[in-house]
Amino acid sequence: MYPINLKQICLSSMCPVMDQSVKAAAALHSRTLPAASSPSVLLAYKNATGFKVSTLSKAGIGILKLATTQLKQQEKKTRVVRTSSLGKAHPASVEKKSPLDQLTALVLHGHARLQPLAIESHATKPQNCRRIVVLGAPRVGKTSILRRFLRDGFEERYEPTSEDFHRKLYQIRGETYQIDILDASGERSFPAKRRLSILTGDIFLLVFSLDDRSSFEEVRALHAEIVAAKTALHSSKQKVCVPTVVCANKVDLPSEEHAVSRTEVLRALGNGCALFETSAKDGVNMEQVFEALARRGGLPLETGPSQHRKVSIRSYQALRAARQAEKGSKAAGCDAPCGALYPLARRPSFGTDLRLVLGPKSNRKQSKALDKCQIQ
Repeated sequence: MYPINLKQICLSSMCPVMDQSVKAAAALHSRTLPAASSPSVLLAYKNATGFKVSTLSKAGIGILKLATTQLKQQEKKTRVVRTSSLGKAHPASVEKKSPLDQLTALVLHGHARLQPLAIESHATKPQNCRRIVVLGAPRVGKTSILRRFLRDGFEERYEPTSEDFHRKLYQIRGETYQIDILDASGERSFPAKRRLSILTGDIFLLVFSLDDRSSFEEVRALHAEIVAAKTALHSSKQKVCVPTVVCANKVDLPSEEHAVSRTEVLRALGNGCALFETSAKDGVNMEQVFEALARRGGLPLETGPSQHRKVSIRSYQALRAARQAEKGSKAAGCDAPCGALYPLARRPSFGTDLRLVLGPKSNRKQSKALDKCQIQ
């Protein structure tokens, strides 16, 4: 199969819908691209611009057919598994994308889709991963507290939260840490879904408002549900100690508006919970809350928002790669701790969470049907 010269195609009149910036960029790259990369670029142009085949000449249609055929052949080659002389199979190596392919993706899609972020959850050791589950009644300040933790800011505007999932990555003393934060506010009407969120949580942040007694009653019921679910999960006859931090928020309000006292909260929840009277608006006791979450979750104190340098995900990726390259040197663990908010975080599927809860037992064949679902 003959190679396709992308420069000639871009500058020809057979592709009138191509962007002028791409034509100019192609003109700078006069070398002929291999056939393995050119078809993907042509199809990207076709799919992104959405033009009809009828607008092309016969020559243009022939080029697209040729590109499609070559792309299908290339996909078949990448699926071939080569066998070494020792009889061990290993996947074929993936060809490196050319700079012009990357430039085309940047122009068409606004970012280099050919080189996605190479930061995955498996890059962090399991013992360094934690999930914080945030629960509480509406309008008590849960989202504002999380904003203080993730971005160190506050917004007066209120927007109801159905469900939010955040992920923050850290580099601390040469180790990688990952904190997943699940704001399960919208699960009040879905008990089974809320129970699954509780079972997958490692640390719990319960929030109520000092001027709303009903929100405190809800936190007390949630705390009892958390303890019962974790106790049943571990098949323990005694109550399990669950890492829990309670925020009595809106302490900035006048004292005559407070409907719940600190003594009453401690009496209802016991000494197993860390209680803080906070104000997400003024930042009162926020640092103490984040420090308590770290201590109870077995995380470094540098995960607190004021204890590390905030960087972008691209900078974090570059720093992580540099530290891996310097691994073993004396200077490797001397850098200041840093953290980045992962912008593409999505909550794992229910199936993934179920496997996480059930553990290795779920992979074995069940000899008999379960009497009761463990999540119910």
